[in-house]
This record gives sequence, C-alpha cells and structure tokens, in this order.
Amino acid sequence: MAHRPIGAGASFAFSAGAASTSSAFSVQSNVLRVVAVGAAAHVAIGTGSAASVTDYYIPSGQSVTLGLTKASNRVVGITTGTTTTVIVPEGTQVPFGVGEFVSISATGQPYYDISHAAVLSVDTTTNFNGYHQTRMVIDYNSSGISTAFGASYADVKLSQKISAYGAGGAGVLYYQQVQITGQA
Repeated sequence: MAHRPIGAGASFAFSAGAASTSSAFSVQSNVLRVVAVGAAAHVAIGTGSAASVTDYYIPSGQSVTLGLTKASNRVVGITTGTTTTVIVPEGTQVPFGVGEFVSISATGQPYYDISHAAVLSVDTTTNFNGYHQTRMVIDYNSSGISTAFGASYADVKLSQKISAYGAGGAGVLYYQQVQITGQA
C-alpha cells in the first residue's frame, strides 16, 4: 500500500527503561506511521502521558501504522481572558470533548496560534444566549492579547503527542502522518 505524507515528519530520541514524549502535533490524518530505529520501543499516543512497558510494542527497525482520530472545525471567534472561549460557525458543532487537547492556527494573527490547550468545557445546550453548541472553553490564558480576533482564516484541530519507552536500548522514534492511498 502506498502512503501519502501529510505535513512534516518528526523524530525524538528515547532511552532504555525511560519514556520520552514528542512535541504536540495537530491531527491531520487518521493514520500515523511510526518507526523505531536502534532499539525496540513501547509507544502511546495521547495528550501527553508517558508510554510504559504495557503500551504498544514496535520492534527495532520495523514500521507500523497506528490509527488517529481526526477532528477539526473552522474558528469564527475567540473571546480572550484567563481562559479562552473558541467559537465555531453556526450550524456546526464543537467536535471535541472535555479533557481532549486542541491547537489553533490563525492566518494573519499569530498571537492567536495556540498549541495543545486542554478543553475545559463544551456548550452542549440547545440554546445558549442564541448560540447552539458552537462554543468551547480551553485552558489557555489569552488575557494579554489586546487585538480583537479577526483572522482571515482560523481553524482548531485535535492535538496529540506520541511517547516512546525504550525496550532494552536507546533509539530514535520517527513518526509521520500519512494517508493510505491504495495498492502500491
């Protein structure tokens, strides 16, 4: 099967008997290709918890494809404060749950680019001050931003990290989001 790379690949070192965790990445595909080089590793994908010996095992030099859950929406408004309220378009819903992590990218307003912030609450009422399930509050202090939100385009995506626990040696874990395009 052929893979179509999505975004840039990344890597990080891990050592024997210890866990290392990647930087956050926005989920853009439903497949993550992972390769352990130099030593076998146990891996876990999540919001940042460390991998352990009970997690998925990847033999040294082998590649695996692991499933991801994709979720995203356009952002049409942001209300700043000690927590940040994110507003998605009317007629759509916030596709995230409490405890998940999200990242925001705002074209032309980089001070609204937010990486790996926890979702604290999601409006699930049928009518909240005239809004219908279109708002969520994230754990990000944006009170220092004085410019009103007005990005030409902004989106919010589910955010994850991958962790590797060295199984008997030190190595490097390479990972890349891909689309599987069919037979090679």
